Amino acid sequence: MNIPEKTNLLQETIKKLKEYQKTERDILWVGSEDFGWFTWEDFKELADTEYNSGHGTQEVASDLLIVGKDFWLERRDYDGAEWWEFKVMPCKPENYRKPIALTVKQAKEKFGKDIRGWSTLKELNSNGGKNETKTP
Repeated sequence: MNIPEKTNLLQETIKKLKEYQKTERDILWVGSEDFGWFTWEDFKELADTEYNSGHGTQEVASDLLIVGKDFWLERRDYDGAEWWEFKVMPCKPENYRKPIALTVKQAKEKFGKDIRGWSTLKELNSNGGKNETKTP
């Protein structure tokens, strides 16, 4: 018999914050782009509940965000299993580099090489080290 995996949303959220040395005092707002924002206190009132975090249908709002000054938590799921993913504001790289390709098709057209999907910007724009790195 398959027993559903029950998770308390509030406890899960606090545990994820602690994992990254954050507390509820670091939270600026909760909500989503489409819905609007609400306070951490509003969230806590509803989040002290259990849901099935295992495989099946996603139960927690898929666009729910917990937002801090330099981080946010967003909901992720795979095949119905769901969890919080911690995100931080990325640092701007030191070097400017104008891309030649953003897609596999563009890289194939520019460089004529056999590129497959799941490529990075660096891989798509690699031409034997011939691309310039400069400051605009």
